[in-house]
Parts: sequence; C-alpha cells; structure tokens
Amino acid sequence: MSNNSMVTADGAEIGRAQWIQAVAAGAEPEAAMNPVLLKPGSDRRSHVVLMGQPYGDLEAWSFAGARSDLAEAAHAAYDDLAGRFDVVICEGAGSPTEINLREHDFVNMGLAQHGQIPTIVVGDIDRGGVFAAMYGTLKLMPPADQALVRAFVINKFRGEESLLAPGLRMLSDATDRPVLGVLPWLPELWLDSEDALDVVGRRVTSHDGPVLRVAVVRLPRISNFTDIDALAVEPNVDVAFVDSPDAVVEADLVVLPGTRSTLDDLAWLRSRDLAGPLMERHRGGQPVLGICGGFQMLGEHIADPDGVESAGSALGLGLLPVRTRFSGAKSLGRPRGRALGHEVIGYEIHHGRVDVRGGEAFLDGCRDGATWGTLWHGALESDDFRRAFLQQVALDANRADWMPRDDTVFPAAREQRLESLADAVEQYVDTEALMRIITG
Repeated sequence: MSNNSMVTADGAEIGRAQWIQAVAAGAEPEAAMNPVLLKPGSDRRSHVVLMGQPYGDLEAWSFAGARSDLAEAAHAAYDDLAGRFDVVICEGAGSPTEINLREHDFVNMGLAQHGQIPTIVVGDIDRGGVFAAMYGTLKLMPPADQALVRAFVINKFRGEESLLAPGLRMLSDATDRPVLGVLPWLPELWLDSEDALDVVGRRVTSHDGPVLRVAVVRLPRISNFTDIDALAVEPNVDVAFVDSPDAVVEADLVVLPGTRSTLDDLAWLRSRDLAGPLMERHRGGQPVLGICGGFQMLGEHIADPDGVESAGSALGLGLLPVRTRFSGAKSLGRPRGRALGHEVIGYEIHHGRVDVRGGEAFLDGCRDGATWGTLWHGALESDDFRRAFLQQVALDANRADWMPRDDTVFPAAREQRLESLADAVEQYVDTEALMRIITG
C-alpha cells in the first residue's frame, strides 16, 4: 500500500520501494515485483493497480472478499519470478499476524505458504515493544505458519547493544529461533519510501554556506514525495515539509507535490489558509513549483465528474493558465525532454488531463513568471536541469548569495545510500546464517 510509485521501462506502475529494491539488486524493475499495489484515496477506499495497470477501486468493507483475483495474480507473479531468478526475496506488508485478515492473506504468510518460503520476522525497535511484538507475532500464528519462521532481525536500534543482549537471548530461548542481528539507527539513510510516515526524515542539514530554503506542502494524501529527494541531497538546500502559512511565506521555494486526491487536498489547502500565501507568492514573483496534482491545483479549474479520485469540481488557485479534467484512463509513461537548456528525464502517473492554455512552455506544462508546473515526476533527478532550475529559483527569490554546486550526482548519491545499507547488514547481521536459510 503506497502512494509513492514508479513507472517501469515497459510502462507498468509499481511501488517506489519495490522499484528501489530491484535497482539495489541489479535487476530491471517489472510488474511481477509488485503485482498488487494499493493506492489509498481515503481511509476506506483504495485504487488498485494489478500487474502494473489500473484494476479499479476497492472499499475497505469489501476487501477480504475481493482478494481472490488479487491473490491469484500475486501467486502467479511469484511463480514466474521463481522460475527466472535464483533467489526471490518477498517483502511482506504490515504485520504477518493481522489475524483478522489471515484467511484471505496473500502478502505475508499466505504467500509464504504458497511458495513454502522460509521467513524472517523483522522488528522495528524504534516503535517500542519489540520483544513482545516478536514473541506475540510468532505465537499468534497457526502452527503451519510458525513452521516457516526461521529467525528474527531487529532494526533501527539506538543505544548500547550490550544492554539489549539479555533480551535477545530470552527471545531466542522463548521461541527456539535465533536473532540474526541488530541493525543500528542510521538517520541519514533514507531511501525511496512507501508512505508519508517517512517525510520527516527526508532532509540533509550539512551546510557550508548560504542556504536555500525549500518548503514542501505536506498534503494529507501526498504522493510521490520522492520527487523532493534530489533537492534534499543538494548541498546548502534545506528541505522541510510544512503545513503552515508562515512557512509558505518564509521559504525561497514552495513545492506543491503530487496527491492521490487532488480536489480533497485542494479543499484542505484552503481550509489551512495556505491558498492566500501561495497567491501572494505568485503576484510577488516568488518561486512556486507544482508537480502533477500540485500543478493541477495551480490551474484555473479541476473537474472530476466521474469520481475517478473524488467526484466534483472546483476552481483552482488560478496561478497558471491550465484546466484539468479527470479520466478513468491512466497515463503511464517515461518521457524525455529539455528545459532550461538541459535534458530532462521523468515519469508520468496521472488520471488528470491537463489543458495548457497559455504561459511559457515548461516540459509538458507551463510557467508564468516564477510559478512553474509539470506533470512529470522525477524531473529534478536530472542533475544539470536541477542545478539550472535552482539557480533560477535563487535569482527569483533575490538570493544572489546562493549558487548551486556542480558536484552532486543524484544517482551516485542514491547508490551510496544503498551501499551504506548493505555495509550495515554485512556488519551487524549474520549473513552466513541468512545464506543458509536462502539456500537450505
């Protein structure tokens, strides 16, 4: 379940976290690696992506009964991958002991039973209660599921590990299963994430000169906020997720990110008195960037007559000369173009059809003064374009004291984070035991 997604080379939509795992493994991401993706539009309704393509909407009350087709697809995807790869690592979702959902489960122990997959339970100690959670996880499983659990791993530990050691021994004795390692808390190691719980960690605070302040509006149904990662790794750029008018006023650049519920989040924007400061920024020539749903909000009008996201229509903020109408057909693509004199590569995931009626051309969207809009996700990962864009932002924000650095390569920064995670696993986890579980 994630509103952060990516488009694969063959035009399939998969979760961003699954995409980065494939990249880390040196494998080409594909739909079978995320056969079922749920994109929440409200607390009780999700849009379903099946094998990379739109499948329909699912209400929470009908979820259990509607799972049979999804389970068949997930099992078939696993069988396909297992026939083509030497090792298939299956990441569960939520807890393996959501006992109210076990009957129809296909994402945790249901899948493990289908493939007779040896299972490792990972506990997030930062949330607290990890010993009780791990012991209870095992004991609440039926015997057949328990038989597949081989070991435990603890993640995100802060403190003196020797103090934890007695608990590890007692957990192992009580469950007759080893704890293979304790991974430390690595605060700088944020990766392409599943959900908005991770937005607070997505900033780099090491500065050696004047700082460009970027405020990203934290919409309730924010999606694809990984677009901001490339800004966060830039030296002397401070990225903060905000929901207050003062933060919008004070920033050098304000970003309206994507959203899974454009009309609802536009109404939220107005209810939080954020619309006025955004309009003032536009009138004053202060930089604003809208991406996908954020771009649509900057336009003149949004219509969703068929309830693709949320039925209705509303006036936009009127900062850009565009109008949006939602369609049941989803646009998925990996476009290339040029902007500010540099090549740009992005990806598209949207139901909204945007009619651009004026302004200066900018990628697939437009700009009016210092207000920019595009449907393209991932554009800021193009290094030369990102630097040129930030240079223009600094000029428009009257920040002549700030200059972009030319030594930040975003793909290399992502690869370094993956290497750091791999190093931590190698140092703190019994990888020989892991290999015995994989091969045995």
